[in-house]
Amino acid sequence: MPNVMIRKNETGALLFYVAKKDMEETIASVEQDSAERWGGEVALTDGSRWYIDPISPPPSFPTTLRFRRVDD
Repeated sequence: MPNVMIRKNETGALLFYVAKKDMEETIASVEQDSAERWGGEVALTDGSRWYIDPISPPPSFPTTLRFRRVDD
């Protein structure tokens, strides 16, 4: 379960960065993205999927969280 830094870019899109893999992708969708909860399955623009247990209240960005990759 890698540590992932999530931050907003200049347009407000969320970026997903894994330092050990030097991988940065834009988050395409988040399963639960509301004022009460954030998380679940996260889809990236490269087609990969990651998972984090939903967080309540949602985190403020930038933040570092532990995700696990969702295997097909």
